[in-house]
Amino acid sequence: MDANSLSYSLELVAGSGCILNSEQRAALQTSLIILKKNYKFNRVLFWGKILGLKEHYFIAQGRRDDELKDTQHFYSFNCIDWFLIPSTTSAMIEDVSKTAKGRFEGDPSFVYESRPAERLDPTTAEESTTKVTEETRLAVTVHHINEEASVVPRGAFINSTHGVVQINRSFGGLSYTQAGKLEHFLHFSQPKNLKKKSLLEMADLNPALDFLDPLSEDIPKGSWSLQFESANKVCVIRSLLWLGLTFYHVPMTPLHGFIYIGYGTKNLDLPFML
Repeated sequence: MDANSLSYSLELVAGSGCILNSEQRAALQTSLIILKKNYKFNRVLFWGKILGLKEHYFIAQGRRDDELKDTQHFYSFNCIDWFLIPSTTSAMIEDVSKTAKGRFEGDPSFVYESRPAERLDPTTAEESTTKVTEETRLAVTVHHINEEASVVPRGAFINSTHGVVQINRSFGGLSYTQAGKLEHFLHFSQPKNLKKKSLLEMADLNPALDFLDPLSEDIPKGSWSLQFESANKVCVIRSLLWLGLTFYHVPMTPLHGFIYIGYGTKNLDLPFML
C-alpha cells in the first residue's frame, strides 16, 4: 500500500487483522518519506510484515520508473531503520527450498542448515551441507509472494510502447460489477499464462492493459476469496495460498493496494482444502 495513503488504507483492511499500533504508523509515515528521498524512488509502499519468533520483519518496497521491474525491498525491526534486502537468484531460491523450514526466527544472521540424507551405500559420495542465512530466506519469501500473490486491478497500470510499466493516470477504478469478478484483477508480476495463449485469444486483448495474468486463471481454482466489506464499499481479496495477504480496492476510485502480514510460509495444504 502506498505510503501517502497508509493510514486510510490500513483502515480498509483492518477487518482481516492487518493492523499496526499508533507508534508504528507514526514511525512509518516519517521513515518511508526519508527512505524515498535517500534512494530517489518515485514511490514507496509499505509491503507488510513477516512474523518471527524473536522479532518481526517490517517490509517496504521502493519503485522507480518501471513499476514492475525497477523495485527494491527493505526490512526493519522498528519501522525507522531500514536495511536493503538482497536481490534473489535461482541459486538462492534452490538453497532456501532445501534448508529453510518452519517459522522465521527474527534474526537476519540466523543460519539454516540442511542435513544430507542417510545413504544405504556408505561408499557413495556424501552430499555437501547447504547453509543459508535468514536474510536470504527473507529475500526469497518476499520474491515468491510478489510473484504469486501481488494483485492490481485491470487498468491501474499501463505498458508503454517501450515496455515500461507505469501508473495509468486515467484509471478511475473498476465498476462494482467488474470488481465482483476475479478476471478483472491481475498478478503484478511477469506473466506466465499469457505466453501460452493462442493468436485468437490474444486478438481480444489490449496489449497496453492486458499484459499480466488474471487471477481467474490461477490453479487450483478457489485459491482466492473475493468479498465486499464496509457496507459493500470496499472490494477485498484474500489469498488462500499465502495466508495473510489482503488486497483492497475501492470501486469507482483509483485507490487500491495490498498488504501481507503473516508467517511467510505457503499453505501447501490448499489443494486438499478446496
